[in-house]
Amino acid sequence: MFARALIAFLALPGVVAFAIPAVWLWRDERSGFERPVGIAALAIGTIGLLWCVRDFYIRGRGTLAPWSPPKVLVVVGLYRYSRNPMYVCVLLILVGWSASFASPELLAYTVFVAVAFHLRVVYAEEPWLARTHGTAWQTYVAQVPRWFRLGPS
Repeated sequence: MFARALIAFLALPGVVAFAIPAVWLWRDERSGFERPVGIAALAIGTIGLLWCVRDFYIRGRGTLAPWSPPKVLVVVGLYRYSRNPMYVCVLLILVGWSASFASPELLAYTVFVAVAFHLRVVYAEEPWLARTHGTAWQTYVAQVPRWFRLGPS
């Protein structure tokens, strides 16, 4: 299962949060960081994303990939503050890229990705989770916001 988790990480958030921005910046021949403050967003987003992937693998006994989802509803770690912390972390990484390289194009890409994430969550993931996890999902939805909460409830 570790190989599936690694492949899923590289294929999904790896492409969206790292490969596409890297190719974009390389294509634009950006020479380096223009605003180092974006590095913090990149680092925090990356650490958070890895934490979530770990929780999916260890607690959920699955991966972030739709073809090998967690068998158990994950409600620990960052999932106590957001029902979708992986998406929040990917967006934070993209904001970090945009800020670090002062790239309005990457910021536009970030907005596009955010809208796509929202639509996927609302129309695909949440209905599937409701069918799959029933009462546990409904209890979780009542306690944790879709995107994020800044402090304990």
